[in-house]
Amino acid sequence: FFCTGTCAHLICQQNLFRDTDRKVFLGSPCVFSTAAQQRSTGDECGPEDPRDEPKHPLSDCALEHKAIKLEEQVRDLTERYRKALADSENVRRRTQKFVEDAKLFGIQSFCRDLVEVADILEKTAESAAEESEPSNPNPTLKKIYEGLSLIEAKLQSVFAKHGLQKMNPVGGKYDPYDHEIVCHVPAEGMQPGTIALVTQDGYKLHGRTIRHALVGVAVESQE
Repeated sequence: FFCTGTCAHLICQQNLFRDTDRKVFLGSPCVFSTAAQQRSTGDECGPEDPRDEPKHPLSDCALEHKAIKLEEQVRDLTERYRKALADSENVRRRTQKFVEDAKLFGIQSFCRDLVEVADILEKTAESAAEESEPSNPNPTLKKIYEGLSLIEAKLQSVFAKHGLQKMNPVGGKYDPYDHEIVCHVPAEGMQPGTIALVTQDGYKLHGRTIRHALVGVAVESQE
């Protein structure tokens, strides 16, 4: 009995010691804290992240060279922009001038045809004037002449309204841009090189010659 009681007592003490060790091991925060500290300390002592390494800045010489290159690019782009702007402005002006000329001179070919009608009308009026002489008055021819004169005056008024004007070069200097020489006449009371007569009237549309005047130029008479 003594042996049995002693063995039972020893078994109870061993179980008590196991329960005490388990409670200390499970309940004490020092074990986990120490392990966490060791892991944390181990992580801090490990190799550094290569991405955190400081980058070496560019040298002053390299920065200056880069700045000069950028300035050159800015100047080049600025010059290109100015040239493009100037070209665009020139194109705009030429286009505007073309549109204005088209408005002014769009009737140029029509005017060339009308001045031929004016020539016929003028010659007819002159013929009627010659037939109705004071020595042989003819009321019919006189009325025809007056009517043709009114038509001719009205036609010239319409021409002037649209910028079409007849040249009056007699007594003026010869201009190859406005006149065409068809003959030479002796200079009697006129300076050589001036226009003495006109065989066909010339016309200008808004200052532009659309038909040259056929003229005779005075020259020095040869004795």
